[in-house]
Amino acid sequence: MPVEHDVIVVGAGLAGLVATYELTQAGKRVLVVDQENRNNLGGQAFWSLGGLFLVDSPEQRRLGIKDSHELALRDWLGSAGFDRDREDYWPRQWARAYVDFAAGEKRQYLHDLGLRITPVVGWAERGDGRADGHGNSVPRFHLTWGTGPEVVRVFAEPVLDAERRGLVTFAFRHRVDEVVVADGAAVGVRGATLASTDLPRGVASSREVIGDFDFRAQAVIVTSGGIGHNFDLIRRNWPTERLGPAPEHMIAGVPAHVDGRMLGISEDAGASIVNRDRMWHYTEGITNWDPIWPHHAIRIIPGPSSLWLDATGKRFDAPNFPGFDTNSTMKAILATGYDYSWFILTRSIVEKEFALSGSEQNPDITSKDLRFAAKSRLAKGAPGPVQAFLDRGEDFVVADTLHELVDGMNKITRGPALDLKDIEREISARDAQVVNKFAKDAQIMAINNARAFLGDKVVRVAKPHRLLDPDHGPLIAVRLNILSRKTLGGLETNLDSQVMRPDGSAFDGLYAAGEVAGFGGGGVHGYNALEGTFLGGCIFSGRAAGRALARDLA
Repeated sequence: MPVEHDVIVVGAGLAGLVATYELTQAGKRVLVVDQENRNNLGGQAFWSLGGLFLVDSPEQRRLGIKDSHELALRDWLGSAGFDRDREDYWPRQWARAYVDFAAGEKRQYLHDLGLRITPVVGWAERGDGRADGHGNSVPRFHLTWGTGPEVVRVFAEPVLDAERRGLVTFAFRHRVDEVVVADGAAVGVRGATLASTDLPRGVASSREVIGDFDFRAQAVIVTSGGIGHNFDLIRRNWPTERLGPAPEHMIAGVPAHVDGRMLGISEDAGASIVNRDRMWHYTEGITNWDPIWPHHAIRIIPGPSSLWLDATGKRFDAPNFPGFDTNSTMKAILATGYDYSWFILTRSIVEKEFALSGSEQNPDITSKDLRFAAKSRLAKGAPGPVQAFLDRGEDFVVADTLHELVDGMNKITRGPALDLKDIEREISARDAQVVNKFAKDAQIMAINNARAFLGDKVVRVAKPHRLLDPDHGPLIAVRLNILSRKTLGGLETNLDSQVMRPDGSAFDGLYAAGEVAGFGGGGVHGYNALEGTFLGGCIFSGRAAGRALARDLA
């Protein structure tokens, strides 16, 4: 069969776009194959908040944040907890290379493409309380001005221009079922052509087969994403011994096409998969009142002030505070025998501290409307998208009194009935610490520490107050569900994004980038993510694949 393209890229998400961009900059001909339609160009990245992990940036320095490559690497390795000699060999190399990138040319690389970031740096995954443990020692979450769609745009536009020039061909609604291997090298892909559709982005599409295809090239790059909507595969790989039993009830933070199929297909072709049990799901999921895909979930990105209770009404121990240690809190939730938990907070807290993840939940930043953003973020009252959940979200209860709040919580509980006296006891103990600036409560100390950072004090963390103070009411409770999201393990790759075989040798012609490769190496994050690292991992690994093939192909 004649070879009409130099490289086939499987997946039109961010990593695929970045790899294609780099290849076309070198004049290579690229075929991009995706099972969804053109409306889904950019994949999951389009739906993201657009957070980027940067180290010692101008934005940090202007806010008085003292960051460094050394500190960031210590945080990364402390969070990753690499402990597998064989499976963590390449992830360790990728971790060091990625921190080098984040502390070096990453910002300028994106700036040159036209991407800009907002001036306030966020402080995500604040950690487990240990100096050498999990978490960000300083704020590093840089929010893209334009959120996820802007991250997609700066790569999609030059790729679409390359399409007009004949360097790029898109084969949408083509589902890959096999990586074709000849003489030990990947030389193409085969699969099924699906019925065409003009459905909007993110909407679940038909899998009706209307034909087949067989494409050939000098190399194949797999950039097909993770397993985030494949609940069966998530449960099959769930680390029960580390996090507890897999949740029975999950909601999906990604569209239905994020099915993980290419992992098994690549493995069948001879690829090595490592760290299958490492994954990153969120504990603060709420059901979207206006869903786009099945079981559509939104994540609350919380400030540190909400009181977090388990399904029985007991307050979680440190470090299980909002925004601190995702996997530790996941373990604590599942240890109760239930798969949900509760926030209790006030109107003052929800107005300042509730951010909702996703481009569609942040229309002011996504639209790059400075006036709209200032009005939305600084004006009194909850931002519009947050208010919509307060009014319509099935996981929310709003009440003037604690008695009414607990009654409302019991109407939506999936487990034991909550006892008013138990809840009142937890809140009263917490409130007694707020009135004393020399508090011993670890969460109150964490709130005070957060407010020492100007960015948090101005736009992110509410002034400490008693939850039962009526001046800050009404009271609000939120039922928090497990939200599926990221695959941290995946196809093992070297620093060129070339896929490895189980014997440790490189797989000729086969490359992988983005989430399907654990964002680099088969698991660059190890056990924990520092946030703002997923889009950057797609960019870095996609760039590595594109540049390696641009260099090596004839």
